[in-house]
Amino acid sequence: MRRHRPHPQTALIALAVAASLTAVSCEGNPPSPGPNATVTAARPLTDRDQDVLHGAEQRLIQACMAARGFRIWPVPRRPLPEDRDFPYVIDDVDWASRHGYGSDLQAQREQLRTNDPNQRYLRRLQPADRRRAIAAYNGEQQSTERLQTRSPLGMTVTRTSDGCTAQAQKQLYGGLTAWFRADVVTGALPALRRQQVVTDGEFKAAVKKWSACMQKRGLRYTDPNQARAAFIAPGTASEDTARRRQEVRTAVAEAECAHDTGFTSVVERLDRRYDARLRARYRAEVSNRLRMENAALPRARALLSTDRTDTTTTSPTKE
Repeated sequence: MRRHRPHPQTALIALAVAASLTAVSCEGNPPSPGPNATVTAARPLTDRDQDVLHGAEQRLIQACMAARGFRIWPVPRRPLPEDRDFPYVIDDVDWASRHGYGSDLQAQREQLRTNDPNQRYLRRLQPADRRRAIAAYNGEQQSTERLQTRSPLGMTVTRTSDGCTAQAQKQLYGGLTAWFRADVVTGALPALRRQQVVTDGEFKAAVKKWSACMQKRGLRYTDPNQARAAFIAPGTASEDTARRRQEVRTAVAEAECAHDTGFTSVVERLDRRYDARLRARYRAEVSNRLRMENAALPRARALLSTDRTDTTTTSPTKE
């Protein structure tokens, strides 16, 4: 069960990006090295490390866009820290008791999109300038400077390399071609892993036990996706108090049944199993991504440190 498809960013031209870049964005941290030590020699990144790399890339994109005559406001990697992704089943009772299936967070996400300064800025531009801004951010669609690689999901992914996003990644990670392939491949692995988990016979058996547990509580759902769909619809958020109470009650029951039936332990075991297999199969890309990210961290920290120093130095000045 997917909570949503953040990309964690609500940055500039979120809708326009898809028109010129069809790559699957990386979800969460890259796969961590497992018991096979040959998969990667680089240490896995912490959540803080990911924030640093994201922040540095945002700053580089901002500078590039400014050089091309446009503005952009950096956004945090996780705009809503409480927002979580439960790929198979909600199994955090405390989270469920506070957020249900996340209808309250859905409303906050909508508010973030509405108030996004990058989207407001883009809408204010004249059509010709808007097209130029999109091209500056993503790269020219007709550009001959293109990268292409095959995703584990079966699609051929292409992007132009003359846009500010590509240029920022080149500055941060070094070789853009190697980074692009590593990013596309590792970014597709979570979705591929989940496909494998949910089609596993052990997973299906665990879902039946979970469903029986829910039915004993008077909640007739065949799987967690069906339960969530009863309360969450794209672009909607219920303000009805009774419905909200029922949402929380159902989500809490889902989490309790996940633990009571052993569903949680099953999905954790299967997730680790298929993760290890995929990391072994794509060990070169996993290793390259972690190596490039670790190498980029000092550059990212230096960039953000310089940025903070400049801000401190200029902050007393008033316009």
